[in-house]
Amino acid sequence: MKLVIDFGNTLKKIAIFDKNIMVDLAVFHDLSINDLINFLGKYQQVDASILSSVIQYPEEIKNYLNNKTCFIELTGQTPLPITIKYKTPDTLGRDRIAAAVAGCFLYPDKNVLVINAGTCITYDLITTGKEYLGGSISPGINLRYKALHNFTGMLPLIEKTDDPHLIGQSTKDSIVSGVQLGALAEMENFINQYRKIYRDLTIILSGGDANYFDKKLKNNIFAVPNIVLSGLKIILDFNA
Repeated sequence: MKLVIDFGNTLKKIAIFDKNIMVDLAVFHDLSINDLINFLGKYQQVDASILSSVIQYPEEIKNYLNNKTCFIELTGQTPLPITIKYKTPDTLGRDRIAAAVAGCFLYPDKNVLVINAGTCITYDLITTGKEYLGGSISPGINLRYKALHNFTGMLPLIEKTDDPHLIGQSTKDSIVSGVQLGALAEMENFINQYRKIYRDLTIILSGGDANYFDKKLKNNIFAVPNIVLSGLKIILDFNA
């Protein structure tokens, strides 16, 4: 069995893989060493682990895994099954790397655009030659709501809704329209622009807000939950 840990901006995830099947998943807002030990108490057969983080995390977690398992921390120097063509690979988010790897292996010999709709919305392009070219980063839905509230004097903090209206007839509805329909329009435009260059493009959608976009996008897409975790497992296998 293999352990995969993803420290994201908002959520921290632990997954256990038995061969290629995810058999357990736990999600935390804050992950401590005790949380990890308690989770692993059920799995004595874990022999390898990988950790990816886009934030600072407790050093004791890394030390514990290093002593208990064959441990890898995903960095800019970790060997990968894809070629990174990004001009600043050391600044490339680990979550974006893992998502790109998963997209490439889910749809080999395809041009793939992976969209991960979480705290940020990231767009990552991988070509048929397994080359990662880069993409885009924009604020996610909740981040847009928080920005409007935090950087204005009067606008309220709004929660995401499943049914935004184009013409907002109140301040609340106008914010919802601008944030959610604006993010949707952005995503559709990005997809259309990429498809002008890569007509055989396969679109993968993942992340915490994937369900919202999946229901409303007009483009043909494939929803893949927990794509970062799947990509980390592939990277761990590649380095075994």
